[in-house]
Amino acid sequence: MDLKPISDSLTVSPQITVADIPELARQGYRAIICNRPDGEGADQPTFEEISAAAKSAGMEAAYVPVVAGKVLDADADAFGDAMRELPGPVLAYCRTGTRSATLWSLAEADTLGTAEVLSRTKAAGYDMAGVVRRIVNGGKTPTDTGDAKYNVVIVGGGAAGISVAASLKSRSPQTNVAVIDPADVHYYQPGWTMVGGGIFEASSTARTMGSLIPRGVHWIKAGVAAFEPDNNAVILDGCRVVKYDRLIVCPGLKLDWDRVDGLVETLGKNGVTSNYRYDLAPYTWELVKDLRKGRALFTQPPMPIKCAGAPQKAMYLSGDHWFREGLLPNIDIQFMNAGGVLFGVKDYVPALMEYVKKYDASLNFFYNLIAVDGKAKTATFAVNKPDTEAGQVTVEFDMMHVCPPQTAPDFIRVSPLADGAGWVDVDQSTLRHKSYDNIWALGDVMNAPNAKTAAAARIQAPIVAENVVDDIEGRSPTAVYNGYGSCPLTVERGKIVLAEFGYGGALLPSFPKWLLDGTKPSRAAWLLKEQILPPIYWKAMLRGREWMAKPEKVTAG
Repeated sequence: MDLKPISDSLTVSPQITVADIPELARQGYRAIICNRPDGEGADQPTFEEISAAAKSAGMEAAYVPVVAGKVLDADADAFGDAMRELPGPVLAYCRTGTRSATLWSLAEADTLGTAEVLSRTKAAGYDMAGVVRRIVNGGKTPTDTGDAKYNVVIVGGGAAGISVAASLKSRSPQTNVAVIDPADVHYYQPGWTMVGGGIFEASSTARTMGSLIPRGVHWIKAGVAAFEPDNNAVILDGCRVVKYDRLIVCPGLKLDWDRVDGLVETLGKNGVTSNYRYDLAPYTWELVKDLRKGRALFTQPPMPIKCAGAPQKAMYLSGDHWFREGLLPNIDIQFMNAGGVLFGVKDYVPALMEYVKKYDASLNFFYNLIAVDGKAKTATFAVNKPDTEAGQVTVEFDMMHVCPPQTAPDFIRVSPLADGAGWVDVDQSTLRHKSYDNIWALGDVMNAPNAKTAAAARIQAPIVAENVVDDIEGRSPTAVYNGYGSCPLTVERGKIVLAEFGYGGALLPSFPKWLLDGTKPSRAAWLLKEQILPPIYWKAMLRGREWMAKPEKVTAG
Protein backbone atom coordinates (compact mmCIF):
# COMPACT_ATOMS: atom_id res chain seq x y z
CA MET A 1 0.00 0.00 0.00
CA ASP A 2 1.10 3.52 -0.78
CA LEU A 3 -0.58 5.53 1.96
CA LYS A 4 -0.38 9.33 1.72
CA PRO A 5 -1.71 11.25 4.74
CA ILE A 6 -3.31 14.59 3.88
CA SER A 7 -4.84 15.50 7.24
CA ASP A 8 -5.34 13.96 10.67
CA SER A 9 -8.67 12.61 9.48
CA LEU A 10 -7.85 11.53 5.90
CA THR A 11 -5.26 9.46 4.08
CA VAL A 12 -5.48 8.80 0.35
CA SER A 13 -3.97 5.99 -1.67
CA PRO A 14 -3.98 4.25 -5.03
CA GLN A 15 -6.21 1.20 -5.52
CA ILE A 16 -6.32 -1.12 -2.51
CA THR A 17 -7.17 -4.83 -2.41
CA VAL A 18 -9.27 -6.93 -0.08
CA ALA A 19 -6.05 -8.33 1.36
CA ASP A 20 -4.98 -4.82 2.46
CA ILE A 21 -7.96 -4.19 4.71
CA PRO A 22 -6.89 -6.11 7.85
CA GLU A 23 -3.65 -4.10 7.86
CA LEU A 24 -5.58 -0.84 7.44
CA ALA A 25 -7.73 -1.78 10.41
CA ARG A 26 -4.63 -2.65 12.42
CA GLN A 27 -3.20 0.82 11.64
CA GLY A 28 -6.32 2.44 13.10
CA TYR A 29 -8.37 3.37 10.06
CA ARG A 30 -12.06 3.18 10.85
CA ALA A 31 -13.60 3.84 7.43
CA ILE A 32 -12.92 3.59 3.70
CA ILE A 33 -14.20 5.75 0.85
CA CYS A 34 -14.03 4.32 -2.66
CA ASN A 35 -13.78 7.01 -5.36
CA ARG A 36 -13.18 4.62 -8.24
CA PRO A 37 -16.20 3.43 -10.26
CA ASP A 38 -16.60 -0.32 -10.50
CA GLY A 39 -15.33 -1.81 -13.74
CA GLU A 40 -12.86 0.99 -14.51
CA GLY A 41 -10.00 -1.51 -14.63
CA ALA A 42 -9.93 -5.25 -15.24
CA ASP A 43 -7.86 -5.90 -12.13
CA GLN A 44 -9.77 -3.89 -9.51
CA PRO A 45 -12.02 -5.43 -6.85
CA THR A 46 -15.62 -4.22 -6.77
CA PHE A 47 -16.80 -1.87 -4.06
CA GLU A 48 -19.07 -4.64 -2.75
CA GLU A 49 -15.99 -6.82 -2.13
CA ILE A 50 -14.14 -3.96 -0.41
CA SER A 51 -17.21 -3.08 1.66
CA ALA A 52 -17.71 -6.67 2.83
CA ALA A 53 -14.06 -7.00 3.83
CA ALA A 54 -14.22 -3.67 5.65
CA LYS A 55 -17.32 -4.75 7.57
CA SER A 56 -15.59 -7.98 8.61
CA ALA A 57 -12.67 -5.90 9.93
CA GLY A 58 -14.99 -3.65 11.93
CA MET A 59 -14.72 -0.73 9.49
CA GLU A 60 -17.33 1.26 7.60
CA ALA A 61 -17.25 1.99 3.86
CA ALA A 62 -18.80 4.54 1.49
CA TYR A 63 -19.05 4.57 -2.30
CA VAL A 64 -18.49 7.99 -3.93
CA PRO A 65 -17.49 7.03 -7.48
CA VAL A 66 -16.03 9.71 -9.74
CA VAL A 67 -15.17 9.42 -13.43
CA ALA A 68 -11.49 10.23 -14.02
CA GLY A 69 -11.03 13.87 -15.04
CA LYS A 70 -14.65 14.77 -14.24
CA VAL A 71 -14.83 15.74 -10.59
CA LEU A 72 -18.11 17.65 -10.29
CA ASP A 73 -19.09 20.07 -7.53
CA ALA A 74 -21.75 17.56 -6.48
CA ASP A 75 -19.05 14.88 -6.15
CA ALA A 76 -17.05 17.11 -3.80
CA ASP A 77 -20.21 17.77 -1.75
CA ALA A 78 -20.86 14.02 -1.52
CA PHE A 79 -17.27 13.40 -0.43
CA GLY A 80 -17.55 16.10 2.24
CA ASP A 81 -20.81 14.54 3.50
CA ALA A 82 -19.15 11.12 3.69
CA MET A 83 -16.20 12.55 5.65
CA ARG A 84 -18.57 14.11 8.15
CA GLU A 85 -20.68 10.99 8.57
CA LEU A 86 -17.98 8.31 8.73
CA PRO A 87 -15.85 7.64 11.80
CA GLY A 88 -12.26 8.73 11.35
CA PRO A 89 -9.54 8.40 10.44
CA VAL A 90 -10.62 7.61 6.87
CA LEU A 91 -8.76 6.09 3.93
CA ALA A 92 -9.96 7.25 0.49
CA TYR A 93 -8.74 5.60 -2.68
CA CYS A 94 -9.08 5.63 -6.48
CA ARG A 95 -6.72 4.39 -9.19
CA THR A 96 -3.80 6.68 -8.18
CA GLY A 97 -5.23 8.70 -5.27
CA THR A 98 -5.54 11.86 -7.35
CA ARG A 99 -9.33 11.90 -7.49
CA SER A 100 -9.52 11.35 -3.74
CA ALA A 101 -7.05 14.18 -3.12
CA THR A 102 -9.00 16.42 -5.50
CA LEU A 103 -12.30 15.69 -3.79
CA TRP A 104 -10.78 16.48 -0.39
CA SER A 105 -9.29 19.73 -1.76
CA LEU A 106 -12.65 20.93 -3.06
CA ALA A 107 -14.54 19.80 0.03
CA GLU A 108 -12.13 21.55 2.40
CA ALA A 109 -11.35 24.65 0.30
CA ASP A 110 -13.83 26.89 2.06
CA THR A 111 -12.68 25.74 5.50
CA LEU A 112 -8.90 25.61 5.18
CA GLY A 113 -8.17 28.17 2.48
CA THR A 114 -6.24 27.86 -0.76
CA ALA A 115 -2.66 27.91 0.56
CA GLU A 116 -3.30 25.26 3.21
CA VAL A 117 -5.10 22.95 0.78
CA LEU A 118 -2.35 23.27 -1.83
CA SER A 119 0.36 22.83 0.80
CA ARG A 120 -1.11 19.59 2.16
CA THR A 121 -1.79 18.02 -1.22
CA LYS A 122 1.64 19.02 -2.50
CA ALA A 123 3.26 17.41 0.54
CA ALA A 124 1.33 14.22 -0.21
CA GLY A 125 2.57 14.27 -3.80
CA TYR A 126 -0.56 15.50 -5.59
CA ASP A 127 -0.66 18.49 -7.94
CA MET A 128 -3.93 20.41 -7.74
CA ALA A 129 -3.08 22.90 -10.52
CA GLY A 130 -6.00 21.66 -12.59
CA VAL A 131 -8.58 22.70 -9.97
CA VAL A 132 -6.85 25.68 -8.41
CA ARG A 133 -9.53 28.13 -9.56
CA ARG A 134 -12.20 25.97 -7.95
CA ILE A 135 -10.18 25.77 -4.73
CA VAL A 136 -9.84 29.55 -4.69
CA ASN A 137 -13.60 29.75 -5.28
CA GLY A 138 -14.36 27.78 -2.13
CA GLY A 139 -14.41 24.43 -3.93
CA LYS A 140 -17.03 25.44 -6.49
CA THR A 141 -16.72 25.83 -10.25
CA PRO A 142 -16.48 29.58 -11.01
CA THR A 143 -19.33 30.97 -13.07
CA ASP A 144 -17.74 34.36 -13.77
CA THR A 145 -13.95 34.60 -13.81
CA GLY A 146 -13.88 38.32 -14.71
CA ASP A 147 -10.78 38.00 -16.88
CA ALA A 148 -8.49 40.98 -17.48
CA LYS A 149 -5.38 40.89 -19.67
CA TYR A 150 -2.14 42.90 -19.54
CA ASN A 151 1.19 42.80 -21.36
CA VAL A 152 3.02 42.64 -18.00
CA VAL A 153 1.56 41.80 -14.61
CA ILE A 154 3.60 42.59 -11.48
CA VAL A 155 2.69 40.78 -8.26
CA GLY A 156 3.65 42.99 -5.32
CA GLY A 157 3.65 46.73 -4.75
CA GLY A 158 6.59 47.04 -2.38
CA ALA A 159 10.02 48.47 -3.10
CA ALA A 160 10.71 45.91 -5.83
CA GLY A 161 7.27 46.03 -7.46
CA ILE A 162 6.85 49.79 -7.73
CA SER A 163 10.46 50.24 -8.83
CA VAL A 164 10.30 47.64 -11.59
CA ALA A 165 6.98 49.04 -12.79
CA ALA A 166 8.49 52.53 -13.04
CA SER A 167 11.65 51.27 -14.74
CA LEU A 168 9.59 49.25 -17.20
CA LYS A 169 7.34 52.18 -18.13
CA SER A 170 10.34 54.47 -18.55
CA ARG A 171 11.76 52.05 -21.12
CA SER A 172 8.52 51.05 -22.81
CA PRO A 173 5.75 53.60 -22.21
CA GLN A 174 3.33 51.77 -24.51
CA THR A 175 3.50 48.50 -22.54
CA ASN A 176 0.27 47.75 -20.68
CA VAL A 177 1.34 47.10 -17.08
CA ALA A 178 -0.63 46.15 -13.96
CA VAL A 179 0.52 45.91 -10.34
CA ILE A 180 -1.39 43.57 -8.02
CA ASP A 181 -1.25 44.46 -4.32
CA PRO A 182 -4.00 44.68 -1.67
CA ALA A 183 -2.21 47.19 0.60
CA ASP A 184 -3.37 50.78 1.08
CA VAL A 185 0.00 51.94 2.44
CA HIS A 186 3.56 51.53 1.13
CA TYR A 187 6.40 51.62 3.67
CA TYR A 188 10.05 52.60 3.47
CA GLN A 189 11.09 49.67 5.63
CA PRO A 190 14.83 50.52 5.82
CA GLY A 191 13.76 53.53 7.89
CA TRP A 192 12.34 51.45 10.72
CA THR A 193 15.78 50.83 12.23
CA MET A 194 16.11 54.60 12.53
CA VAL A 195 12.62 54.86 14.06
CA GLY A 196 13.63 52.28 16.66
CA GLY A 197 16.74 54.36 17.39
CA GLY A 198 14.81 57.59 17.90
CA ILE A 199 16.13 59.22 14.70
CA PHE A 200 13.14 59.06 12.32
CA GLU A 201 9.44 59.48 13.00
CA ALA A 202 7.45 56.43 11.92
CA SER A 203 5.11 58.57 9.81
CA SER A 204 8.02 59.61 7.59
CA THR A 205 8.34 56.02 6.38
CA ALA A 206 4.79 55.69 5.01
CA ARG A 207 3.01 56.85 1.84
CA THR A 208 -0.33 55.91 0.35
CA MET A 209 -0.01 53.20 -2.28
CA GLY A 210 -2.13 55.16 -4.73
CA SER A 211 0.31 58.07 -4.68
CA LEU A 212 3.21 55.82 -5.73
CA ILE A 213 1.75 53.71 -8.55
CA PRO A 214 3.57 54.98 -11.67
CA ARG A 215 1.55 56.96 -14.17
CA GLY A 216 -0.06 54.70 -16.74
CA VAL A 217 0.20 51.58 -14.57
CA HIS A 218 -3.02 49.84 -13.52
CA TRP A 219 -3.37 49.05 -9.82
CA ILE A 220 -5.36 45.91 -9.02
CA LYS A 221 -6.12 46.19 -5.31
CA ALA A 222 -6.42 42.52 -4.46
CA GLY A 223 -4.54 39.61 -2.98
CA VAL A 224 -3.13 36.77 -5.05
CA ALA A 225 -4.48 33.31 -4.27
CA ALA A 226 -2.66 31.15 -6.82
CA PHE A 227 -0.79 30.96 -10.12
CA GLU A 228 -1.55 29.07 -13.32
CA PRO A 229 1.70 29.60 -15.23
CA ASP A 230 0.75 27.09 -17.93
CA ASN A 231 -2.29 29.27 -18.69
CA ASN A 232 -0.45 32.61 -18.16
CA ALA A 233 -2.90 33.44 -15.39
CA VAL A 234 -2.87 34.82 -11.85
CA ILE A 235 -5.85 33.85 -9.69
CA LEU A 236 -6.94 36.55 -7.26
CA ASP A 237 -8.80 36.17 -4.00
CA GLY A 238 -12.44 35.80 -4.94
CA CYS A 239 -11.42 33.78 -8.03
CA ARG A 240 -11.01 36.66 -10.44
CA VAL A 241 -8.47 35.82 -13.12
CA VAL A 242 -5.81 38.16 -14.51
CA LYS A 243 -4.05 37.02 -17.68
CA TYR A 244 -0.61 38.16 -18.77
CA ASP A 245 1.95 37.89 -21.54
CA ARG A 246 4.76 38.28 -19.01
CA LEU A 247 4.76 38.08 -15.24
CA ILE A 248 7.05 39.69 -12.64
CA VAL A 249 6.83 38.24 -9.14
CA CYS A 250 7.98 40.35 -6.17
CA PRO A 251 5.55 40.17 -3.21
CA GLY A 252 8.27 40.28 -0.55
CA LEU A 253 8.43 37.66 2.17
CA LYS A 254 6.31 36.59 5.12
CA LEU A 255 7.19 37.47 8.70
CA ASP A 256 6.31 34.25 10.49
CA TRP A 257 5.59 35.59 13.99
CA ASP A 258 3.51 32.53 14.85
CA ARG A 259 6.51 30.22 14.59
CA VAL A 260 7.72 31.47 17.98
CA ASP A 261 5.39 30.20 20.68
CA GLY A 262 3.80 33.03 22.67
CA LEU A 263 5.36 35.82 20.61
CA VAL A 264 2.21 37.17 18.95
CA GLU A 265 0.45 37.49 22.30
CA THR A 266 3.19 39.65 23.82
CA LEU A 267 4.40 41.81 20.92
CA GLY A 268 4.14 45.48 21.76
CA LYS A 269 3.96 44.90 25.52
CA ASN A 270 5.89 43.28 28.36
CA GLY A 271 9.10 44.76 26.94
CA VAL A 272 8.90 42.75 23.67
CA THR A 273 9.32 44.72 20.44
CA SER A 274 10.54 44.54 16.85
CA ASN A 275 11.74 47.05 14.27
CA TYR A 276 10.34 44.69 11.64
CA ARG A 277 6.87 46.19 12.16
CA TYR A 278 5.85 49.78 11.51
CA ASP A 279 3.68 49.98 14.60
CA LEU A 280 6.31 48.44 16.89
CA ALA A 281 9.44 50.40 15.91
CA PRO A 282 8.38 53.41 18.06
CA TYR A 283 7.93 51.01 21.00
CA THR A 284 11.56 49.94 20.55
CA TRP A 285 12.71 53.51 21.15
CA GLU A 286 10.34 53.85 24.11
CA LEU A 287 11.83 50.74 25.72
CA VAL A 288 15.40 51.85 25.06
CA LYS A 289 14.80 55.28 26.60
CA ASP A 290 13.07 53.83 29.66
CA LEU A 291 15.54 51.03 30.41
CA ARG A 292 17.92 52.11 33.19
CA LYS A 293 19.17 48.68 34.21
CA GLY A 294 18.58 45.01 33.45
CA ARG A 295 19.02 42.64 30.52
CA ALA A 296 18.32 43.46 26.90
CA LEU A 297 18.04 40.61 24.38
CA PHE A 298 18.38 41.03 20.61
CA THR A 299 17.45 37.96 18.56
CA GLN A 300 18.22 36.80 15.04
CA PRO A 301 16.51 33.74 13.47
CA PRO A 302 17.93 31.33 10.88
CA MET A 303 18.57 32.73 7.42
CA PRO A 304 17.21 33.86 5.08
CA ILE A 305 15.80 37.09 6.50
CA LYS A 306 15.33 40.53 5.04
CA CYS A 307 18.20 42.87 5.91
CA ALA A 308 20.43 40.42 7.74
CA GLY A 309 22.09 43.26 9.66
CA ALA A 310 18.87 44.69 11.10
CA PRO A 311 18.86 42.63 14.33
CA GLN A 312 22.32 43.90 15.28
CA LYS A 313 21.57 47.43 14.07
CA ALA A 314 18.93 47.59 16.81
CA MET A 315 21.50 46.37 19.31
CA TYR A 316 24.13 48.95 18.31
CA LEU A 317 21.77 51.95 18.36
CA SER A 318 20.37 50.86 21.72
CA GLY A 319 23.85 50.32 23.12
CA ASP A 320 24.91 53.73 21.84
CA HIS A 321 22.04 55.42 23.69
CA TRP A 322 22.87 53.63 26.94
CA PHE A 323 26.56 54.48 26.43
CA ARG A 324 25.79 58.19 26.02
CA GLU A 325 23.51 58.13 29.06
CA GLY A 326 26.17 56.40 31.20
CA LEU A 327 23.91 53.38 31.73
CA LEU A 328 25.95 50.62 30.07
CA PRO A 329 27.47 49.31 33.34
CA ASN A 330 23.92 48.55 34.51
CA ILE A 331 22.66 46.88 31.30
CA ASP A 332 23.47 43.36 30.15
CA ILE A 333 23.27 43.26 26.32
CA GLN A 334 22.90 39.78 24.84
CA PHE A 335 22.84 39.06 21.09
CA MET A 336 21.10 35.72 20.45
CA ASN A 337 21.93 34.58 16.92
CA ALA A 338 20.64 31.33 15.39
CA GLY A 339 23.62 31.45 13.01
CA GLY A 340 27.29 30.97 13.69
CA VAL A 341 28.80 34.32 12.64
CA LEU A 342 28.17 37.96 13.45
CA PHE A 343 27.97 38.99 9.78
CA GLY A 344 28.17 36.88 6.65
CA VAL A 345 30.87 38.95 4.88
CA LYS A 346 34.05 38.71 6.95
CA ASP A 347 35.57 42.02 5.78
CA TYR A 348 33.07 43.96 7.89
CA VAL A 349 33.34 41.88 11.06
CA PRO A 350 36.44 43.58 12.59
CA ALA A 351 34.73 46.99 12.67
CA LEU A 352 31.55 45.47 14.08
CA MET A 353 33.48 43.63 16.79
CA GLU A 354 34.90 46.92 18.03
CA TYR A 355 31.34 48.03 18.78
CA VAL A 356 30.43 44.71 20.35
CA LYS A 357 33.32 45.36 22.74
CA LYS A 358 32.37 49.02 23.22
CA TYR A 359 28.85 48.07 24.31
CA ASP A 360 30.09 45.02 26.24
CA ALA A 361 27.59 42.85 24.34
CA SER A 362 27.68 39.07 24.70
CA LEU A 363 27.48 37.12 21.45
CA ASN A 364 25.52 33.87 21.71
CA PHE A 365 25.74 31.89 18.48
CA PHE A 366 23.43 28.98 17.52
CA TYR A 367 20.69 30.32 19.83
CA ASN A 368 17.31 30.22 18.06
CA LEU A 369 14.28 31.82 19.77
CA ILE A 370 11.42 29.30 20.00
CA ALA A 371 9.17 30.62 22.79
CA VAL A 372 8.39 33.78 24.77
CA ASP A 373 6.52 34.20 28.05
CA GLY A 374 5.85 37.92 28.09
CA LYS A 375 4.32 38.13 31.55
CA ALA A 376 7.16 36.15 33.09
CA LYS A 377 9.66 38.02 30.89
CA THR A 378 11.46 34.88 29.81
CA ALA A 379 12.62 33.73 26.37
CA THR A 380 13.41 30.14 25.45
CA PHE A 381 16.05 29.30 22.85
CA ALA A 382 16.91 26.07 21.06
CA VAL A 383 20.70 25.76 21.26
CA ASN A 384 22.35 23.72 18.52
CA LYS A 385 26.10 24.27 18.69
CA PRO A 386 28.34 22.10 16.49
CA ASP A 387 29.67 18.99 18.15
CA THR A 388 27.48 19.63 21.18
CA GLU A 389 24.27 17.94 22.25
CA ALA A 390 21.25 20.06 21.31
CA GLY A 391 19.27 21.57 24.14
CA GLN A 392 17.15 24.48 25.31
CA VAL A 393 17.94 27.51 27.44
CA THR A 394 15.49 29.90 29.08
CA VAL A 395 16.72 33.46 29.64
CA GLU A 396 15.13 36.28 31.63
CA PHE A 397 14.92 39.73 30.05
CA ASP A 398 13.81 43.27 30.77
CA MET A 399 13.47 44.19 27.10
CA MET A 400 13.75 42.07 23.98
CA HIS A 401 14.02 43.07 20.33
CA VAL A 402 12.85 40.18 18.14
CA CYS A 403 13.62 39.50 14.52
CA PRO A 404 10.94 36.99 13.44
CA PRO A 405 11.49 33.85 11.35
CA GLN A 406 10.81 34.55 7.68
CA THR A 407 9.56 32.52 4.72
CA ALA A 408 8.16 33.06 1.26
CA PRO A 409 4.45 33.96 1.29
CA ASP A 410 2.10 30.98 1.45
CA PHE A 411 0.73 31.50 -2.07
CA ILE A 412 4.31 31.42 -3.40
CA ARG A 413 5.48 28.37 -1.44
CA VAL A 414 2.64 26.17 -2.74
CA SER A 415 2.84 27.42 -6.33
CA PRO A 416 4.49 25.89 -9.41
CA LEU A 417 6.92 28.83 -9.36
CA ALA A 418 8.66 27.72 -6.16
CA ASP A 419 11.78 25.66 -5.62
CA GLY A 420 11.98 22.94 -3.00
CA ALA A 421 12.47 25.50 -0.23
CA GLY A 422 9.48 27.60 -1.30
CA TRP A 423 11.25 30.53 -3.02
CA VAL A 424 10.69 31.59 -6.64
CA ASP A 425 13.19 29.63 -8.73
CA VAL A 426 15.21 32.02 -10.92
CA ASP A 427 18.45 32.19 -12.86
CA GLN A 428 20.67 34.25 -10.56
CA SER A 429 22.11 36.35 -13.41
CA THR A 430 19.04 37.26 -15.49
CA LEU A 431 16.43 36.77 -12.71
CA ARG A 432 14.31 34.89 -15.22
CA HIS A 433 12.40 31.85 -13.98
CA LYS A 434 14.20 28.59 -14.65
CA SER A 435 11.10 26.80 -15.97
CA TYR A 436 8.82 29.55 -17.33
CA ASP A 437 10.47 31.86 -19.88
CA ASN A 438 7.87 34.62 -19.52
CA ILE A 439 8.23 34.96 -15.74
CA TRP A 440 10.80 36.97 -13.76
CA ALA A 441 11.25 37.64 -10.07
CA LEU A 442 13.11 40.12 -7.90
CA GLY A 443 13.28 41.29 -4.32
CA ASP A 444 13.02 39.12 -1.21
CA VAL A 445 10.90 36.31 -2.69
CA MET A 446 13.39 34.82 -5.15
CA ASN A 447 16.03 32.16 -4.49
CA ALA A 448 19.12 33.94 -5.86
CA PRO A 449 21.82 33.80 -3.12
CA ASN A 450 21.97 37.54 -2.47
CA ALA A 451 21.15 39.70 0.53
CA LYS A 452 17.45 40.50 0.84
CA THR A 453 17.61 44.29 1.07
CA ALA A 454 15.95 47.32 -0.51
CA ALA A 455 19.35 48.22 -1.98
CA ALA A 456 19.37 44.88 -3.79
CA ALA A 457 15.88 45.56 -5.17
CA ARG A 458 17.06 48.99 -6.36
CA ILE A 459 19.69 47.29 -8.55
CA GLN A 460 17.47 44.39 -9.60
CA ALA A 461 14.51 46.48 -10.81
CA PRO A 462 16.27 48.02 -13.84
CA ILE A 463 17.82 44.63 -14.68
CA VAL A 464 14.45 42.89 -14.77
CA ALA A 465 12.88 45.81 -16.65
CA GLU A 466 15.67 45.72 -19.23
CA ASN A 467 15.37 41.96 -19.67
CA VAL A 468 11.58 42.04 -19.97
CA VAL A 469 11.79 44.72 -22.66
CA ASP A 470 14.47 42.65 -24.43
CA ASP A 471 12.06 39.72 -24.38
CA ILE A 472 9.14 41.81 -25.66
CA GLU A 473 11.30 42.97 -28.55
CA GLY A 474 12.45 39.44 -29.38
CA ARG A 475 15.97 39.58 -27.93
CA SER A 476 17.65 37.40 -25.36
CA PRO A 477 18.11 39.05 -21.93
CA THR A 478 21.12 41.38 -21.94
CA ALA A 479 21.22 42.68 -18.35
CA VAL A 480 22.91 40.66 -15.61
CA TYR A 481 22.76 40.83 -11.82
CA ASN A 482 25.97 40.41 -9.83
CA GLY A 483 24.23 39.80 -6.50
CA TYR A 484 24.68 43.36 -5.21
CA GLY A 485 23.21 44.10 -1.82
CA SER A 486 23.88 46.78 0.75
CA CYS A 487 23.49 46.83 4.50
CA PRO A 488 24.20 50.15 6.24
CA LEU A 489 25.08 48.95 9.73
CA THR A 490 24.18 51.72 12.18
CA VAL A 491 26.88 51.12 14.76
CA GLU A 492 26.28 54.37 16.62
CA ARG A 493 24.28 57.56 16.17
CA GLY A 494 26.26 59.43 13.52
CA LYS A 495 28.35 56.51 12.16
CA ILE A 496 27.67 53.58 9.86
CA VAL A 497 29.64 50.63 8.53
CA LEU A 498 28.40 50.55 4.92
CA ALA A 499 28.49 46.91 3.85
CA GLU A 500 28.18 46.50 0.06
CA PHE A 501 28.74 43.08 -1.45
CA GLY A 502 27.62 40.64 -4.11
CA TYR A 503 27.54 36.93 -4.79
CA GLY A 504 30.07 34.96 -2.78
CA GLY A 505 30.70 37.88 -0.43
CA ALA A 506 32.64 39.86 -3.06
CA LEU A 507 32.98 43.52 -2.02
CA LEU A 508 31.12 45.85 -4.40
CA PRO A 509 31.67 49.38 -3.07
CA SER A 510 29.77 52.20 -4.74
CA PHE A 511 32.35 54.84 -3.86
CA PRO A 512 36.15 55.06 -4.06
CA LYS A 513 37.88 54.06 -0.85
CA TRP A 514 39.34 57.54 -0.31
CA LEU A 515 35.81 58.93 -0.24
CA LEU A 516 34.07 56.22 1.77
CA ASP A 517 35.66 53.05 3.12
CA GLY A 518 32.71 50.79 3.84
CA THR A 519 34.72 48.48 6.08
CA LYS A 520 35.16 51.26 8.64
CA PRO A 521 32.53 53.29 10.52
CA SER A 522 32.05 56.71 8.94
CA ARG A 523 29.98 59.86 9.21
CA ALA A 524 29.72 59.98 5.42
CA ALA A 525 27.86 56.67 5.41
CA TRP A 526 25.56 57.97 8.16
CA LEU A 527 24.80 61.05 6.08
CA LEU A 528 23.99 58.75 3.16
CA LYS A 529 21.59 56.67 5.29
CA GLU A 530 19.94 59.52 7.16
CA GLN A 531 19.62 62.27 4.56
CA ILE A 532 20.34 60.97 1.07
CA LEU A 533 18.84 57.49 0.74
CA PRO A 534 15.24 58.31 1.82
CA PRO A 535 14.70 60.94 -0.92
CA ILE A 536 16.50 58.66 -3.41
CA TYR A 537 14.00 55.95 -2.50
CA TRP A 538 10.88 58.10 -2.81
CA LYS A 539 11.90 60.39 -5.65
CA ALA A 540 14.24 58.26 -7.77
CA MET A 541 13.97 54.51 -7.17
CA LEU A 542 10.16 54.40 -7.10
CA ARG A 543 9.95 56.69 -10.14
CA GLY A 544 12.25 54.77 -12.44
CA ARG A 545 15.20 57.16 -12.09
CA GLU A 546 18.10 54.78 -11.88
CA TRP A 547 20.76 56.79 -10.05
CA MET A 548 23.82 54.53 -9.71
CA ALA A 549 21.64 51.60 -10.78
CA LYS A 550 22.07 51.33 -14.55
CA PRO A 551 21.99 47.65 -15.56
CA GLU A 552 25.26 45.87 -16.26
CA LYS A 553 25.11 44.37 -19.76
CA VAL A 554 26.32 41.08 -21.11
CA THR A 555 29.54 41.60 -23.05
CA ALA A 556 30.71 39.52 -25.96
CA GLY A 557 33.38 37.00 -25.00
